[in-house]
Amino acid sequence: MNRAAKDRTGEPSWYMSNDAAFVEFQRVQKSYDGEILVVKDLNLSMPKGEFLTMLGPSGSGKTTCLMMLAGFETATHGEIMLDGRPINNIPPHKRGIGMVFQNYALFPHMTVAENLAFPLEVRNIGKDAREEKVKRALDMVQMGAFGSRRPAQLSGGQQQRIALARALVFEPELVLMDEPLGALDKQLREHMQFEITRLAHELGITTVYVTHDQTEALTMSDRVAVFDDGRIQQLAPPDLLYEEPENSFVAQFIGENNTLEGVVKSIDGDSCVVALDDGSEIDAMPVNVKAAGERTKVSIRPERVEFNKDRLHADAHTLKATVKEFIYMGDVFRFRLSVAGNDDFIIKTRNAPDAVRLSPGQEVEIGWLAKDCRALDA
Repeated sequence: MNRAAKDRTGEPSWYMSNDAAFVEFQRVQKSYDGEILVVKDLNLSMPKGEFLTMLGPSGSGKTTCLMMLAGFETATHGEIMLDGRPINNIPPHKRGIGMVFQNYALFPHMTVAENLAFPLEVRNIGKDAREEKVKRALDMVQMGAFGSRRPAQLSGGQQQRIALARALVFEPELVLMDEPLGALDKQLREHMQFEITRLAHELGITTVYVTHDQTEALTMSDRVAVFDDGRIQQLAPPDLLYEEPENSFVAQFIGENNTLEGVVKSIDGDSCVVALDDGSEIDAMPVNVKAAGERTKVSIRPERVEFNKDRLHADAHTLKATVKEFIYMGDVFRFRLSVAGNDDFIIKTRNAPDAVRLSPGQEVEIGWLAKDCRALDA
């Protein structure tokens, strides 16, 4: 589902220069009390047509950034640009931005069609044009037969479709979404993820999406900005974010991750030797370490670890491990092991005819490739 926006040279959108920016934050800061910064010196550029997700835990600053872009909050410092013009002093209703919220924010006393017509009326669009746009927007979200109903007569998923249609009905170039699927059940949420990304790409709408759900971010986005403590910790396409985290926070926050703690023994170009706290030594890629003697957390994804030596290359690392727990999850098996002092080391294997099944207490040897092992900050 990840379909990165392309520029005219054919390059993915994250290779853009600032000249191509449609949305831009320039050294933006935000404080509510004049002392504590909830957003710290944010610099971010988006090209037209990109689907960017702001991802992070509660209090990380992602929603505040969205509210500043919408105009509901004012930046304490810095400039926010939209299509090359500063918008800090432009009120929300004049920014031409569509908004979708988690609580739908539909008018309960209006019909579905009247809800969609409202943003067109305030823009002084004529009655015939309004009716045409409302019909097109309802058809877009497959709700064409529901125009005469009121929000209370709709399910949660149907209300969210109407909220999305209302954000799109006046054909904005930028749509902001704040946790829009948080109130839906898992199956409906996954279906709506597909619908939103399909519409965004088909219509060429620039989208900024806020969530704390990492799976949602990875499956929907062209790029993801991971926030923590008011700063972007990493900004990258989903695959790079998952496979090449730049620090320990990103590695732990995105997907499931194993860490082994130790000290950097030596660094040689793109490789380093780490002495683990239990005395074992392993090779890793030095990502966030610079010199011997530094403490480090080594990151390895659960699906990169193997029980079967035949699947590993000659340069694979092997360590002794003890099985603590086996969990059957249908399509995958999940093992929890004790490895080099970590009793919560996870391995995931595909449920296949030749898949290994192990019982708690068994002693095993596990392995992985050095290139899948990243030495990050401690």
